[in-house]
Amino acid sequence: MTKIFFLGECMVELRELDDAMMGQSFAGDVYNSAVYMKRCFPKISVSMITAIGRDRLSEKMLSRFKSEELDTQFVFRHPSKVPGMYFIETDSAGERRFTYWRNDSAAKKIIPFLNDDVVTQLTSADMFFFSGIPLAIIDEDSRDAFWQKLERLKLAGVKLVFDPNYRAQLWASKEEAIEQFNRAFQISDIALPGIEDLNVLYGITSAPEAIDFFQQYQLAELVVKDGPNSVVTLTGTERLSHQIIPVTNVVDTTSAGDAFNGVYLGARLSGRTVFDAVQLGAKAAGTVIQHPGAIAPLVAFKQAMSEAGI
Repeated sequence: MTKIFFLGECMVELRELDDAMMGQSFAGDVYNSAVYMKRCFPKISVSMITAIGRDRLSEKMLSRFKSEELDTQFVFRHPSKVPGMYFIETDSAGERRFTYWRNDSAAKKIIPFLNDDVVTQLTSADMFFFSGIPLAIIDEDSRDAFWQKLERLKLAGVKLVFDPNYRAQLWASKEEAIEQFNRAFQISDIALPGIEDLNVLYGITSAPEAIDFFQQYQLAELVVKDGPNSVVTLTGTERLSHQIIPVTNVVDTTSAGDAFNGVYLGARLSGRTVFDAVQLGAKAAGTVIQHPGAIAPLVAFKQAMSEAGI
């Protein structure tokens, strides 16, 4: 069976329903991608690698993982830490604002759980996905160990996939983020950058600039996302520009990129062409932003993706 591991943080999501009521769910960039991949490609074994606590919310989070049919073998239980939490607000255009509480997040302590035996088991994967967020939140003194573990996976033939999801407040400085992202690009086989993040960190403003920038790395596959405008891919020497039909009914843009990532990679793991994978990823993103919250309702999402050919 085709297998992928997603390493990252899932958080408790809070959303205001009205002046007196708050809705609660679970979300996080890597988790969101895992969910959307599994929903579209159920034959792929999709696993979360993270750490949670022993509290009630952690129990509910683990149950949610299982309800989405994610493998939880590598969801570790920290004896004293708890899940991170955030409150999300959206404006009339679907843009969002977050307030975070993650200082005591168990996911920050994930690396010590990844001992030699666990890493050996991870070498059975076809892909290993991580983003700039787990890279930012793991303890700084654990980063060297993290890179060593990724080297082992790469040597074993696991394709490493990186999304440079940049959140400035998670880093001590922009220079620190750039140094770590450069290291991620050097080791990765596939990169899924967005122009917005590349602009903030590297001053890159367009897909052609991004393609030129990434020539210094040995990537097998590059997917440059420019919001609703377009997606440009480079696979070997084949460069393609994919036009995306924008969605007019935008409710919440929270996990558009996450949905794209999960479905794009699921399509590629399932043998689809780059062109088909981009179209399916864009359809997933366009569907998700028409619903509030990071995780769209299951029935509505599956119906939309069924119409797209999944």
